[in-house]
Amino acid sequence: MKEDHSIIFCRFPGFLQISINVQELDEQKTSGFYNSDLLSLPCSQIKNDNNILFSYYFVVFILHFSDRWGTPTPNYRKRPIGLISNKLLHDSLMYSTVCPNCGKKTEKLYGTVCKDCFFNQFHLAELPLVLHTKICSRCSANFDRGRWANIGNIEDIVTRCVEDALFVHKNAEEIEIYIEPRQLTPYMYRVNVEVDAVIMDEPIHQELHTEVRITREACDMCSRMSGGYFEGIIQIRATNRIPTEDEKKQCITIAKKIVSQMQKKGDRLAFITDSIDLKEGVDLYIGSNNTSRHICREIVEEIGGSFSESPSLFGQKDGKDLYRITFSMRLPEFMPGDIIRFKDRIIEVTNSARRINGIDLSNGSRFNAFPDEIKGASRFASRSDAVKAVLVAIEDNDIMVLDPVTYKTVTIKKPLFLTAEAGAEIAVLRTEYGLFALSGENTE
Repeated sequence: MKEDHSIIFCRFPGFLQISINVQELDEQKTSGFYNSDLLSLPCSQIKNDNNILFSYYFVVFILHFSDRWGTPTPNYRKRPIGLISNKLLHDSLMYSTVCPNCGKKTEKLYGTVCKDCFFNQFHLAELPLVLHTKICSRCSANFDRGRWANIGNIEDIVTRCVEDALFVHKNAEEIEIYIEPRQLTPYMYRVNVEVDAVIMDEPIHQELHTEVRITREACDMCSRMSGGYFEGIIQIRATNRIPTEDEKKQCITIAKKIVSQMQKKGDRLAFITDSIDLKEGVDLYIGSNNTSRHICREIVEEIGGSFSESPSLFGQKDGKDLYRITFSMRLPEFMPGDIIRFKDRIIEVTNSARRINGIDLSNGSRFNAFPDEIKGASRFASRSDAVKAVLVAIEDNDIMVLDPVTYKTVTIKKPLFLTAEAGAEIAVLRTEYGLFALSGENTE
């Protein structure tokens, strides 16, 4: 029986008529070709003779009367025998579609039009022609998303303003954005923006331009600082003594360091409103109670001492009570380098942060105690009062030192820390309790 390579389509009014090469379909042996009896395949849109745009479907019936695909049925009845894949149908169809906008023939529609019409009307990105932003005239903070924040320099602020206003199409992929700000005046920037992306597997490039206008005004922090606003008062004093100038400077340095750290964390009330130097110490007026508390804790950590809080009500905001807190900061009674007398022991203080650490000058042993444990101790000298003396001889547990005032040889107990040899100069302290060798001050 002669093979029949014809295909019969069930054709509906207005549908596009096509022809398929059955011999080519037979050679490709597409997987699943024999697994379905009927398939409705969606295709593109075309214009009919009356120029009416409509969607259509092909219902394909493949009829093949040969021994290879099966025995013909009586009277040559039409029998659907297979499924045509999308790729196979695309490779086998010989047709073109007309763009409804420009009338050109195209093999692929982008939405409902050809490629040229689609990208002529397509906008990859949108950007307002003029943008506005606020910058603090004092600290250069930027008003962004309803609050003031320290973002960076002016170009960083301008770039972020453009990034926030730039809209890129939601279907864009592999997006790359280039922003180039150029200063025209201190209050105006011209910004060029280039956007590269991929839309429907097609690369696309677009350039945009905008103008950023800067308004300068005082931010919330600077406004409060200039108005003398404060929440916390830190009163820095010392226990049973007057703080030294070095201690005052160290406390102020610590306060500035903590304020800077808190500002970086976003605390807009972290600032020092005023610093008053007093004979008995120094008073610091701080913008927030939280920052004040951190400053006191850092002073205790580095220098030592303790602090207490005394709140006082000064107003209300949104129905909540507002308190100002006075922080009573007390520096340690004894500082490194002090020579103290405690229970007939002469001790050189080496550290006084959280604990009092020192050296017993009578024998060189270590001393360690909490501040509350040495109540009654008294300071009677300082390391700065030490003088140099010649080490005459070392005998077992004793040493012989030449008194720098009387020039008499004095025998004292050898300290554990002594490493100098006879003939060297060592630091000694003359007191009413006798002559004592100090640690770490020997010279060859």
